Amino acid sequence: MSLDKQLKEIEAYGDEHIGTSSDTPLREDAFELSDIEKIDLIQKDVNSILQTLGLDLNDDSLKGTPMRVAKMFVKEVFGGLHPDRKPKASTFENKYKYGEMLVEKNITLYSTCEHHLLPIVGKAHIAYISSGSVVGLSKMNRIVDYYAKRPQVQERLTMQIVKELQEVLNTDDVACVIDAKHLCVNSRGIRDIDSSTVTSEFGGAFKKSETRREFLDYIKLETQF
Repeated sequence: MSLDKQLKEIEAYGDEHIGTSSDTPLREDAFELSDIEKIDLIQKDVNSILQTLGLDLNDDSLKGTPMRVAKMFVKEVFGGLHPDRKPKASTFENKYKYGEMLVEKNITLYSTCEHHLLPIVGKAHIAYISSGSVVGLSKMNRIVDYYAKRPQVQERLTMQIVKELQEVLNTDDVACVIDAKHLCVNSRGIRDIDSSTVTSEFGGAFKKSETRREFLDYIKLETQF
């Protein structure tokens, strides 16, 4: 297929999110290379991209860019791809018998759009109802961060957070709402700087309208310090 035809096909899809699975699409050999090997290969590719764009990589400001970008990709913004970095979310017995909803809101979220490799920035709001176990509050933030640190679509990210907490807590009663800005919309294409994207995933008791409404009302509460 010619490059011109490929570009036209991509333009026809536009920014539509093509659903595949709630799992991140990874090849079976995704982790055969070490981080150092990946960094070495990626920095060569970034070097080639910058060279193709006509930049002078002998300039003091640019000569370290390929290595910086490669390290950032592997260790930071896409660090959540590697299962070894998955946070250990230990649970504890709910000895105080707290049976109401627990909400962790306004969790800062940084991710990357898998269509244009541009940032997604927003807030995640999570809730669960204990079935006998509780999880440390910071672990909820770490789960969000882990699944965010990979090429993502917001719908998949929302589902992955809920699925992970359901497995950790052994309950279906988990919910997540994400409100985020996509720089692929805000800084390119239509360049709409005001719009944001909201996604939600409701499991178990949260499928009931009254429980879901309670959660959404908690999200709207202003946090006072």
